[in-house]
Amino acid sequence: MSSEPTSPQQPSNEANTLDERDRADMARLAAGHDAALNDLMERHAGKLFNYLVRSLQNEDDASEVAQDAFVRVYQHRANFDPAQKFSTWLYAIATNLVKNRYRYRTRHPQVSLDAENEATGGNFVENLPDQKTIPSESLQAAERAEAVRKAVAQLPEELRTPLVLSEYEELSHAEIGAILKCSAKAVETRLYRARQRLKSSLARQLMFLSDYSSAG
Repeated sequence: MSSEPTSPQQPSNEANTLDERDRADMARLAAGHDAALNDLMERHAGKLFNYLVRSLQNEDDASEVAQDAFVRVYQHRANFDPAQKFSTWLYAIATNLVKNRYRYRTRHPQVSLDAENEATGGNFVENLPDQKTIPSESLQAAERAEAVRKAVAQLPEELRTPLVLSEYEELSHAEIGAILKCSAKAVETRLYRARQRLKSSLARQLMFLSDYSSAG
């Protein structure tokens, strides 16, 4: 007796459908139908912006880089390889722009690597607590979340980017490797190094917060 397809297959089918729509829109874009770019932006702009906020720690920069990324998509529409996922290509473009933005910050040190507006922290750390909860617990959780945000921001770019792509964007090692143009094994190594650095950094920061809270 045959059984009906199980629900776990659904996400894969949805992903395949999304990939097909992306490829179709890129084909339309390459053929001169500029409106196809709007459809691509509608599906990917929000998630890309969140990735860029986490990478750049600044919403203004993230917005500018997101716009630049889609400009590059349009400019290089004829170069898109339909054998690859559009999202992988888009994130590779965006990641290169992130590198350029950090080079700019290095040359212009007055631009703070930690710059952000009030909303950035909330977007970067999804588990920030509701400020209407118990004040002491809310403050402690917010301090811990801020410690995580700063620890990630202080990682070198070669470790921070794969960590964000893995932990927040939930991409596979193979997908991250395609974006960063390295092997899945290299991604695994970078993620291990990133997590070890985070563990060491957070252990010190959270111990300080715990001691400070106890003293209060």
